[in-house]
Amino acid sequence: MKKTVRKIFWIWDFEKEEKWLNEMSSKGWHLCEVTGTKNQIGNCTYVFQEGEASNYIYRLELLNDLPTSFMGTDYIHFVEETGAEHIGSIFRWVYFRRKADSGEFNMFSDIDSRISHLNRILILNMVLFGVMLFSIANNIYWLMMRLRNGGGLVIGIFLMAYLLFLMYGLISLLLIRHKLRKRKILHE
Repeated sequence: MKKTVRKIFWIWDFEKEEKWLNEMSSKGWHLCEVTGTKNQIGNCTYVFQEGEASNYIYRLELLNDLPTSFMGTDYIHFVEETGAEHIGSIFRWVYFRRKADSGEFNMFSDIDSRISHLNRILILNMVLFGVMLFSIANNIYWLMMRLRNGGGLVIGIFLMAYLLFLMYGLISLLLIRHKLRKRKILHE
């Protein structure tokens, strides 16, 4: 039996998304397909196949390149050689799973590779944040100049609140990276 779930994860919540996929596996629902958009808001459609509970471990990664590029496909094949299965991709995000009885499954072997992954997510988020900032500033200017009534102010306040929420995501990622850098210094 198959089940489709639509769920939203912000890009800075990739660990929560991974945890949720692993919890679904522990309940006997295994991801077999993923589609959607994964910009700042990860609006995804997940298709699950019913099976044995806790059969798989799921991991996500934001690649440097598109999964369809030479470097992207080369990396996916490399991960598959470790016994993992590539479930699907959204933009540069890739979804992998590996049988739980094959042992521990981590995408990052050390703190440096984890920091590098966070840097890729930060860069993507900053680019999207910059585009949103320009768009919001342009819309607020247009609304305030054209409407000159309370409606423009309400929309402007909503857009500013959205921008502040995006800043929260950037700060969350920066704090995670800072903690990893501190842990790296302690281990050296």
